[in-house]
Amino acid sequence: MRYYISGLIIFISIFFLLPLATKSQTSQEARAVLERELAQLEKQIDQYEDTISAYQKQGKNLKGEIDKVNNNISKINLQIKAINLEIAKLDLDIEKNNKQIKTTEQDLEDNKKALVDALRNLYEEDQVNLVHLLLKNKNFSNFFSGVQGLLQLQNNLREVIQKVADLRDKLIDQKQELALRKSDKRSLILSRDTDKKSLEVVKLDKFDLLNKTKGEESKFQELLKVTKQTAAQIRSRIFQFLGGGELSFGDAYKFAKAAEDATGVRAALILAVLDRESAFGQNVGRCSYQEAMHPRRDIPIFLQLVAELGINPNSVTVSCANRDGAYGGAMGPAQFIPSTWIIYKDKIADLTNNRPPSPWRNLDAFMATALYLKASGAANATVSNERIAAAKYYAGSRWRTHLWGYGERVVAKARQFQEDIAELISSS
Repeated sequence: MRYYISGLIIFISIFFLLPLATKSQTSQEARAVLERELAQLEKQIDQYEDTISAYQKQGKNLKGEIDKVNNNISKINLQIKAINLEIAKLDLDIEKNNKQIKTTEQDLEDNKKALVDALRNLYEEDQVNLVHLLLKNKNFSNFFSGVQGLLQLQNNLREVIQKVADLRDKLIDQKQELALRKSDKRSLILSRDTDKKSLEVVKLDKFDLLNKTKGEESKFQELLKVTKQTAAQIRSRIFQFLGGGELSFGDAYKFAKAAEDATGVRAALILAVLDRESAFGQNVGRCSYQEAMHPRRDIPIFLQLVAELGINPNSVTVSCANRDGAYGGAMGPAQFIPSTWIIYKDKIADLTNNRPPSPWRNLDAFMATALYLKASGAANATVSNERIAAAKYYAGSRWRTHLWGYGERVVAKARQFQEDIAELISSS
């Protein structure tokens, strides 16, 4: 029996050490080609972004606006190409993950069968061997020594069982990752459609501008005065949060400015990330923590957090799981999941003097957003790095997938908010 079980344990251990899946040479080459093409496109897009920013700094005149429109059209066309490349890369990743999950499921099933057989044989031989040991050994010390050997074998099997349990958890995590990737693909498709619509709007704006001004600078400046919002209108405009709730734009800017002063991240970028218009289809603030949160990663931290704040956990809602089954659980205006909030909790408290800080308190939420963006490289950064930071805020380690979707949407929104902020500052 000892040799049978030991051999089985060795066999199963080796089985666990085998790689779950390997990427084929063809897949590696295809991904490398896509990476090179994407890098070239990103350089071109950054060049257009620099040109557009230069026009922005020069102030508005007819020629500058028309040139800016033309550059935006070119940039959007490149973005659409970049998104298509990202989709192609994502297809490769999804294919790889599907194979990985299929292999893991088969491994799990094979090991379950092996363990059932091993436990059955061990149980049957235990019954025989315990009687045999008792009859064979005349003193109890030898008998208990034999029993100890059987117990050791049982402990070894328990270790194998634990490995099976770990494999099951890994399989669950892989399914979660696949669900996120499927969600990413849908977001990319949405982004591509949005960019196409934006391109059509830009074209119409260009023709409308030419028709209204007839190419005359004086008419353009007159039109600009009529359409320009006043500081009072900007200040009183309603700002809706990503995670639900609203403030006047003036009050929202005060929170964002406090966060900018503390972290070096532009107030306009903070506002753009928190703006509901940048939510990109996220399902936020409608579910209970029990149905939405990751049970092991987030629920224990969430319960500890609300206990410290004196909040009934059933009285607040969080972001819902998506339709592919990926967990939600993001809290408050900044939409932090509990396991991320806990990382920044002390830093938020140091900057706001709110102890403990709350994800549902506006100042704490704005500061949390700024701290995350700073950690992602957005402090005193170029537009290109701000785009990356926004994508990381949205998707974490999967940020590249959303660079020209959500990331671009945020920096475009930040550009609009920067104009509004400039108007508020000039009028104060």
